[in-house]
Amino acid sequence: SHSRADKPKRLTMIAESWGTMKLAWYALSVVTPHVYIDTTGCAFTFFVAKILAGCKVGTYVHYPTISTDMLSRVWERRPSYNNNSQITTNPLVTYVKLFYYAVFAICYGFVGSLADLTMVNSSWTKGHIQYLWKLAGKIHVVFPPVDTKSLKDLSSTTERENMIISIGQFRPEKDHALQLQSFAKLLELNDGVMKKVFGVKLVLIGSCRGEDDQERVDQLQTLARELGVQDDVEFVLNQPYPVLKDYLRRASVGIHTMWNEHFGIGVVEMMAAGLVTVAHDSGGPKSDIILRPWDFKDVSLLDRDDKPTGCLASSAEGYATALYEILKRDASSDEILEIRENGRKSAERFSDEVFMNAFKETILSVFKNRPRLIFRWQE
Repeated sequence: SHSRADKPKRLTMIAESWGTMKLAWYALSVVTPHVYIDTTGCAFTFFVAKILAGCKVGTYVHYPTISTDMLSRVWERRPSYNNNSQITTNPLVTYVKLFYYAVFAICYGFVGSLADLTMVNSSWTKGHIQYLWKLAGKIHVVFPPVDTKSLKDLSSTTERENMIISIGQFRPEKDHALQLQSFAKLLELNDGVMKKVFGVKLVLIGSCRGEDDQERVDQLQTLARELGVQDDVEFVLNQPYPVLKDYLRRASVGIHTMWNEHFGIGVVEMMAAGLVTVAHDSGGPKSDIILRPWDFKDVSLLDRDDKPTGCLASSAEGYATALYEILKRDASSDEILEIRENGRKSAERFSDEVFMNAFKETILSVFKNRPRLIFRWQE
């Protein structure tokens, strides 16, 4: 039997896209602007805005509705949160779903290419949008804003606990199970020294959107018990931002396990707060955030341009090794402090100020000649 959280939903991409087109038609019938800017990823509304309403269209894409990775997973018949095992075990159903995805991708590419201005939040997203929106013009990378300023005030030299934290909603794609499995392997290394001597804890911080997410948390708590780590794992649910900042101030290490995360704001937040962060070796964290991963060599021996800003991993064993290498060193050692500071400096590339300047410059470069078009910051 399947839990409610795992029940497959049918044709959701078509239903949601049709729903956004109806909503756009209603809104643009009430007020028709010169310029329509979408920041929610609803590319099918571009057809309504440009073809039917005659607007100039701009978009800021956070995550493609469909990607080549999704097509690959269906083709390879790999089970995942959006590719149910009932489908992967049936060749006929797999081919039907692959056809559905392919047709949708063609339509998505057509409507996406209608945009006059396309901005994306990462190099990873840019690669997928370039492939899918083949008729689109120049695609601009504008990194999303992160509150690095307030996090920068958290001291790197303050006494840090042997605590690993994770930040993210309890959604299936975040793969919190991999965090628990990695933590269990960490506690097994070197005759359990991380538990016996260092007293390492794992804290999973996030929000639950509803019953499905709460059921997923229950499943994770069950997994923690099965792995025998329940006494060393804490779940912090639906807490306000000051509580998150307190954990960021106390923790030593951050962990992120989502495969092909489009950007990774949580990764930047942890780096900006001074945590040595271990992120998934894919997507935005790999292409844009942790550009110089640490290979556990002596940091002082590395060239200035090769100074590490964090770590990357993709398997439970890889995560466990990275966590062990970080935690076995004293949190206030020169080596660890240097990695913390490198990460903090790197995170400044994603500040609110940098985003505002890049967003304004990109929009004005395309729409500045439109008559009667005045942005609030120009008044």
